[in-house]
Amino acid sequence: MPHLDGTDINRLQKRLPRDFFTRDGITVARELLGKILVHETAVGTVRGIITEVESYMGETDKGAHTYGGKRTARTEPMYHNGGTSYVYLIYGMYSCMNIAAMTEGIPQAVLLRSVTPADSQEKERMLALRLEELNRKRTKRGKEPLSGQSCPASLKKHLADGPGKLCTAMGITRADNDVDMVESQSLYVTEGIKIEPERIQAGKRIGIDYAEEAAEYLWRFYL
Repeated sequence: MPHLDGTDINRLQKRLPRDFFTRDGITVARELLGKILVHETAVGTVRGIITEVESYMGETDKGAHTYGGKRTARTEPMYHNGGTSYVYLIYGMYSCMNIAAMTEGIPQAVLLRSVTPADSQEKERMLALRLEELNRKRTKRGKEPLSGQSCPASLKKHLADGPGKLCTAMGITRADNDVDMVESQSLYVTEGIKIEPERIQAGKRIGIDYAEEAAEYLWRFYL
């Protein structure tokens, strides 16, 4: 998995500018790999290296929420300027984090599917946030809370390798929807590891079997 050892600290702190995001959703998706998603949370700053993404290409993409020009209160952030967050709920309980691409009025976006902790400190913070959610559910069921020592090994291994787990591990909720990530001080993306094009794998997007021919497009990119 990618790691930051030997990466210039100035690069790690350099925020992505507007013109990074105001390009087509496939270009933005591929180039987000290796970048660092940063979120200021109650447990401190959490940084995750982006390792898997999916492109959603707007009104002509049957897999996109905006297919056919569907502009609603829910999808409005996709129509905003590139670099805007689009956070929505699935199954009424899990948040999914997207970043709008292109310019105002063109509703393309990139779904963030997976991140890895930037370092050991970030890993501990991600674990704390995952445990907070897990223990909230356990308390409702009358079960004892878990600690970092007693939690399942699978939770530590799979901290943020799925859209819902990513949001929980990064402390991202619907409160982070429609945020300008170019200007925000609490949710943004910085430069990370330089990824050579040959390292990028492509596959079908996940969970959109309803999208007919669009379900076959190789618009999921991962390391």
